[in-house]
Amino acid sequence: MRYIVGYTADERGHDAVCLAVALARRQGASLDLVLVTPQHSPYAGIHQRGKGFESLLTDQLQEWMDQGLALVPDDVPARGVIVRAESNAEGLIRAAEDNEASLIVIGASSRGLANRFSIGNVARSLLHASPVPVALAPKSYRRTDPVTRMTCAVGNRAGADDVVSVAVASAQRRGLPLRLVSLVALDAGHSDPEGMEDAANRRLAEAASALAAGGRVSVETAHGSSIEEAIEALAWDEGEVLLVGSSRLAQHMRIFLGSTANKILRTLTIPMVVVPRTYSTPGTTTGPGSHTTEADA
Repeated sequence: MRYIVGYTADERGHDAVCLAVALARRQGASLDLVLVTPQHSPYAGIHQRGKGFESLLTDQLQEWMDQGLALVPDDVPARGVIVRAESNAEGLIRAAEDNEASLIVIGASSRGLANRFSIGNVARSLLHASPVPVALAPKSYRRTDPVTRMTCAVGNRAGADDVVSVAVASAQRRGLPLRLVSLVALDAGHSDPEGMEDAANRRLAEAASALAAGGRVSVETAHGSSIEEAIEALAWDEGEVLLVGSSRLAQHMRIFLGSTANKILRTLTIPMVVVPRTYSTPGTTTGPGSHTTEADA
């Protein structure tokens, strides 16, 4: 199994590498640290007579990639890949498709508070177009120990079973306990809060009963005056990861971050994985065991 890491030579790239390592350590996945460079450099005209410019650029990219690979522990297979593309999101998606990766891992924007999410242009583009799940590391995320628990946000709308299936497969593959959570916002716009909570509990019970026997599964309903308040009412493990599904507006096998997921991001302090609509977990493959660098023109 291979993960694509959207690497940049800054704190955001460091966050992404740490989360990728924490996820990979639970199942022996290999990492591709992908550094995207513009397909058509804006400096090409200025330096068209300087034959050494491309060499200087290549050397700088290689230096940044070496710094990124140095962040990966020896027990996690990793390689560096330099991709030329019109945009960072396009390059990461192409790398995921070309290498049959099962996950893209990125860091939050450099803006915002520590341990919080601030979605930048790259994340926003991926969260509306990626064909594979996207894992988001909150700002200043530095944990590299293996993930300890997975939580799946279970909704009532069509497509909820897709993310539950992915969560079950991911938790079983990693040998992790799985928590199914329903978030109930008891705001003034709903006249029957008890009915909402009953419906959420029934949905959780249905999801739990459909799981394979032998798994460590718990269910929990969190409620508050808003989705943000419901998230704050939950207890989170330091090594936990939250899985959420895409909006029903998403196209087949594509991500579309819905309004609920956006609200979750405002409050969440742990990594979040967004799963494409109708996505199913592919078969696993093993990656190479050494740190190398490749360039993709």
